Amino acid sequence: MTLRPPLVAALGAAAFLLAGLPAAAKLPALSPEAQAKADETKAKTAWSDKVAAYKLCQSQDRVVAQYRKTATNAKPGAETPACTDPGPFSAPAASAPPLEAAGAHSPPQTATQPHNSTATDAEQKGGVKK
Repeated sequence: MTLRPPLVAALGAAAFLLAGLPAAAKLPALSPEAQAKADETKAKTAWSDKVAAYKLCQSQDRVVAQYRKTATNAKPGAETPACTDPGPFSAPAASAPPLEAAGAHSPPQTATQPHNSTATDAEQKGGVKK
């Protein structure tokens, strides 16, 4: 039995789509240390891109200067902004710990009732609900 070309193409496309399904699964959240490392890597990559752009800008300025110096009929070009040096790399500041790690979600006093009580604040404190 021979398969027709449209059927083969449809089966190939279906197999390709099904192969990509496991990759679409949601990944677990990163730990705070891993998130900090990822943020630092992202900042370092952005800085490296800025350094590369700065070096390219300087190189282009040298080429233009050499062309204008040697060409006999060089026309003045449009003004371009000066190259800006990104400076040395500085790691991003450490962010504050999540509220759960800081203990900010818990009241300072010991709990006397479950947190999921249906009583209002006034009823818990002994007052009358109005």
